[in-house]
Amino acid sequence: MNIKKFGTAISAMAIAFGLAACGSKNAGNGSGSQDMGSQSGSAVVAKSGDMVKATMVTDQGGVNDKSFNQSAFEGLNEYQDKGKIKFDYIESHKDTDYQPNLESALDSQSDVIFTVGYALFDATDKAAKENPDQKYAIIDNDNVNGEKNLVGIGFADHENSFLVGYIAGMTSQTNNVGFVGGSKSAVIDRFEFGYRAGVQAAAREKGKEIEVQVQYANSYADQAAGKNIANKMYQAGADVIFQAAGGTGIGVIESAKENNKYVIGVDRDQKEEAPDNMLVSTIKGVGLAVQKICDDLAADKFPGGETVRFGLKDGDACTIAYADNDLVKKEVKDKVEELKKDIIDGKTKVPQNEKEFKEMGYDKM
Repeated sequence: MNIKKFGTAISAMAIAFGLAACGSKNAGNGSGSQDMGSQSGSAVVAKSGDMVKATMVTDQGGVNDKSFNQSAFEGLNEYQDKGKIKFDYIESHKDTDYQPNLESALDSQSDVIFTVGYALFDATDKAAKENPDQKYAIIDNDNVNGEKNLVGIGFADHENSFLVGYIAGMTSQTNNVGFVGGSKSAVIDRFEFGYRAGVQAAAREKGKEIEVQVQYANSYADQAAGKNIANKMYQAGADVIFQAAGGTGIGVIESAKENNKYVIGVDRDQKEEAPDNMLVSTIKGVGLAVQKICDDLAADKFPGGETVRFGLKDGDACTIAYADNDLVKKEVKDKVEELKKDIIDGKTKVPQNEKEFKEMGYDKM
């Protein structure tokens, strides 16, 4: 497969028409797919000269997933528009695309190959072993085996999930909320149990138990499944649902609109998807992360062999974004700022999985 080249005008069209999840090997967030092979493209910067060249290989979501693939694409595109880098991208549409796409990425002779999503870990780790002179960076996965030419990029998703869990619990009128995950994994555990801990913090403040319905779609690409799960949760009494399911989560958002209920976005600010129903979104600053790696490369400081992790302490790289409405009360927002500070200062511990959830006592009122 050859990497196709497109001009900046085509890239802009792609964004205008196409654009409106995260961990460890057993963790991740993929998103939408098409029943076809991989495809690729790039936006070629007009400025010439010696600059960082990058190639991005997506997971099944592609660059239009309205989630973290899109965030990575937008971050690279912004840097290219500023003349800092030039980049190609290759979209994957099924898991069997990963290895051949990584092989094709070598043809670009890039300084760094970004792979987006935990699902690409095995293919990325293998490629790093086989091509020691090529630099790689994987989004949402630790550099498990410490490959010297690979950097893992992770996010403390449990921290901002705790904040939106608190918001969900305090906003719910039925004291019944939901969580829809893509596939069970360590990174989605961070979303689920961080969220559930935040809901429990709200329950303790309200002095009322809050039920949390949890279901996994076993897909990051099935909007119909996401919508069906959400419909059932709303019918069972939930009035707020947090979705961490990539493209599947778009179906959850559609359900919220149709049922006139609340929903919480993930990975990027999704307020435009449901302006009247979106409470808040967790933000995974993938665009900022890929830009940081490009800056490191330009400064000859590529952090190979390491895992770089972003949390609430890192500002926009891991945060939350409220929708442009008045659905979340000011007093709740004020308390969220206190909770955020307590998490950063280490006063409030947030669980990353079920074991920690129980050890920290969040399973009890």
